[in-house]
Order: sequence, then C-alpha cells, then structure tokens
Amino acid sequence: MRPAWSSVFCRRRRRRHPPSSLSLALRSLVLVPLLLGFAPCCQAVQAENVTVLEGGTAQISCRLQNYDGSIVVIQNPRRQTLFFNGTRALKDDRFQMVLFTPRLVRITLTNVSVSDEGGYFCQLYTDATHHQVATLAVLVPPETPVVEVKQEAVEGGEVELSCVSPRSKPAASLRWMRNGREIPGVVSQQDNGKTVSVSSTIRIPVERKDNGAALSCEALHPALSNQKRIRHYRLDVFCEYQDCCFVTFAVQHTAPPRAIQWSKINDTLPERAEISGPTFQISRLSQSHNGTYLCQAQNNYGRAADHYTLLVYGPVPSSGPRSTTPYLSVPRSPGPPSRFPA
Repeated sequence: MRPAWSSVFCRRRRRRHPPSSLSLALRSLVLVPLLLGFAPCCQAVQAENVTVLEGGTAQISCRLQNYDGSIVVIQNPRRQTLFFNGTRALKDDRFQMVLFTPRLVRITLTNVSVSDEGGYFCQLYTDATHHQVATLAVLVPPETPVVEVKQEAVEGGEVELSCVSPRSKPAASLRWMRNGREIPGVVSQQDNGKTVSVSSTIRIPVERKDNGAALSCEALHPALSNQKRIRHYRLDVFCEYQDCCFVTFAVQHTAPPRAIQWSKINDTLPERAEISGPTFQISRLSQSHNGTYLCQAQNNYGRAADHYTLLVYGPVPSSGPRSTTPYLSVPRSPGPPSRFPA
C-alpha cells in the first residue's frame, strides 16, 4: 500500500514598512486644503451688496478666488450683459469698468435711479459655471414736506392740516411739532411704484389766541442720517363777521333819495362791489377792500353825505388749498346814518 501524502500550503506574510517622509508630505498637501474647506484647483466668485442714494454712484464688485483666466461676465437685473471679460457689451455710458485683476473685478454706475435696482450677476465660466448676485438698493430721501390746509382756521372751530411728503424710499416718517411737543397725526401712505407718498393729518381746535402760533412738520429718513427736512407753518386764525363773506352799507332816510353815489376815497370801487338802490355790498372780503367809502345822496329837499370805514383783519393764507368762503374779521365804523329832511 502506498503511503498517503498530504500537501501543506503556507501563506507568506508580507513585512510592513513604515511610511516614508515623502509619502507623509504628499498626504499633507492633499488633506490640509480639504480640511480647510477648499481645493487649490477650484475657482470661485463672490459678490457684494450695495446701497446708494438716488443720483449717486454705485460700485459693484466681484471677488475672484484662484482665478485662472476664465471668462468673467457681469449682467444687469434684466440679464443683459454689461461686460464680457472687461469689454463693454451694453451701450450705457453710466457703466464703467474701473478694475479687472485676478482677484477683483469692479464696475461703477453713475446717476443711479430707482429703476436700476435689483440683482447684478457676477458669472465665472469654467468647467462648471459659478455665479453670485450683488443686490443694488437705492434710497430716495424726502424733499422738504409741504403743508396743505383744507380750510382756514376759524375762531372757535377746528383746523385740519396735512403734511405731505410726495416721494421717498423707504417711506419717510412725518411728525407735527408745536412748542417742542409732538402732535399725533393720522398717517397714510400711497404706493407710487418704486417710491411712496406719505401724509400726516392733524385736527386741532383754534381760538383767537392761537393766531400766529408756530407749527412745524418734520420729515425723517434713513438717508438723511440724523438730519431732518422741516416745513414751518404759521397759523392764521380768522373771526367770523355776520355771514362771513360780505359787508353791506345802507343809507337810512325819511324821504327816498333820487340819486345815490358811492365812491372809495383815493381809490376805485372794488370789482365785487354791488349797488342796489340804497344798498352797497362787497362780497368775498379781503384786505384789499380796506379803506373809507363815501356815500352821497340827494332828493328834492337837499343833499347829504357820510363816510364808512372798512377794516378787514388778517391776511388770507397763501399756502395750500383755499376755502371758497374766506373767514374774516371786519370791524366797521361808520358815522351816524344820514337822514334827509322831510
């Protein structure tokens, strides 16, 4: 009988050698940039948001990382190309290329308007297109507000005043002030597209002592920093006289006069003067009607004359809408009524 043979296979173990210093250095060059969050071969672009006053100059910047000469394109909010690798592509002289380096691309936009607002695209064309958006925001500071008067202030009543800022962005803040104290108002806004119109309305009671009182309307806005746009307003208070819109002089007599003649000393009669028999009437009084009026009458028994002095107090305000019926104080000092002999 043959003896049985058995085969034994032994696996040879490999010896492990410690890593060389060159291998460790190569691993460090690869791992360290990855741990820091970027790879040395990748390009990137960054954009910066910009805020500017209307009419000012905006600087739009695109920052480049690891730039290798790839194509850089800048587009406006309508995605129209402004510059292609530093070359102008849109015919708008307000845009100028002021800097093109491997690290920074910068353009300027002059005479900025609210229509220029929006996102400007910084695009870097490599194997994979990279882009960032620089948002341009435009501030519109308010002009000095205007004061509108619904109707003149009448003694014993109320006056309604509106302070209006017709255009701002964002909306201006308005406040009424009197003697260093704020008067709360009713604020309303109207959207005008890119800008906003703001008004603040107050209603205050008025007496004769309030005549000449100083009020002010202040407009505040982020674009004005700590400054204010102020409109000053002087309150004119008027006193009612009879039905507030006319004065009447009349001749008293015991026998009817045949002829009556009215005149104004050193002046002509007002255009609004109306003569009806013995009655002389002036409607819609103003200070231009001040003066002395002479009445001359005669009949078969003789002649007589008398003077009437008309004084209208207070000027009618010139700012804001005006009432159709002025409220005026009209003290009248005629002499004794003329009488004709019987």
